[in-house]
Amino acid sequence: MINELYHRPPIKVALMGLGRAMFEEHIPVFKKHPALFKVVAACDVFKDRRDLVKRDFPDCKMFRQFQDMLDERDIDLLDIATPTATHVADAVRALNTGRWTLVESPLATTPEDAQVLRGAAAKNRNRLIVFQRGMFAPDYLLAQAAMADPRLGEIHAIQIKLQDYVRRDDWQCVKRLGGGACYYVLPDLVMQALKLLPMPPFQIWSDLKRVASLGDAEDYVKLNIKTRGMVSAEVEYSGGILPGDRAPSFRILGDRGSFSVQAGAKEGVVRAIDPDFKFPRRRSSVRTPPLGDLHEDLPIVEFTAKLPPDTLSGHSAFWRHVYDSVRTAAPFPVSLDDSIEAIKLAYLMKKTSPFWSGK
Repeated sequence: MINELYHRPPIKVALMGLGRAMFEEHIPVFKKHPALFKVVAACDVFKDRRDLVKRDFPDCKMFRQFQDMLDERDIDLLDIATPTATHVADAVRALNTGRWTLVESPLATTPEDAQVLRGAAAKNRNRLIVFQRGMFAPDYLLAQAAMADPRLGEIHAIQIKLQDYVRRDDWQCVKRLGGGACYYVLPDLVMQALKLLPMPPFQIWSDLKRVASLGDAEDYVKLNIKTRGMVSAEVEYSGGILPGDRAPSFRILGDRGSFSVQAGAKEGVVRAIDPDFKFPRRRSSVRTPPLGDLHEDLPIVEFTAKLPPDTLSGHSAFWRHVYDSVRTAAPFPVSLDDSIEAIKLAYLMKKTSPFWSGK
């Protein structure tokens, strides 16, 4: 992963919140790369969760109270994966110790709380990283490259879709606990759209629904973004789409072709009119048209789109940048402002949705 940096000391990590996110997406990285990350402390109210961490990291100190862990001195990075509603309070406390702080997405549930977190980060040398997975996903990196692919012609539409089928029954599906797809998945998709669009949003339209979730919060979100230019974006998450029915995660549509890629894939497909083909010269007419079909015979060709062989993507890319930021003071590639813009849109969608307000 980061072999060239092995001569530097590992980052001493303290874990706060031992739930699914921590066990599925954080701890496996720490186990795989002990030369880069050393888990020195862990905190959770449930002893069985602490015991699971102890099996993998026998020398790790265990805590039941967050403040007790914060009082420990030998920590470089506080990794926070607590419930969404406590992200801001937990991250502010961590930042105020002067340490690097990593917080799960979403960083907050309101724009006002996001600004509180921005202020705390600014007071503490901007040592805040938000776990925005989507900005390092290989399919997103391929979509980024496709935006500049001349074979597509003039791009007019972007489609971003993440589809699943999951009957959620945890706090993430409960409105009063800060649940809902607008928070637990949409910020990444919104950030992807905002980065791909060549201009800022001008108008938005959204729709929220509950499809398969067992709680009262939304598990279906659709967002249409219009800019002042030609390019628009359609963003969708659904937790009620069966396997086999799922659309590509990204489609980039131009006037000569399209790019598409499946979720998490490192290869996509460009379907386009042969780049060497030139349309016969023709112009529109107000005269009565002749009888016959207006369609033309088009020479369609397909190309495989791949990331360069040395491209680091996915979790490996995210954690490499975390290591670089903590150990070498390299700027983290995803800015806090980008994360806050995504939260503003997510909050606006919830606030204006009849589904959320009950009106």
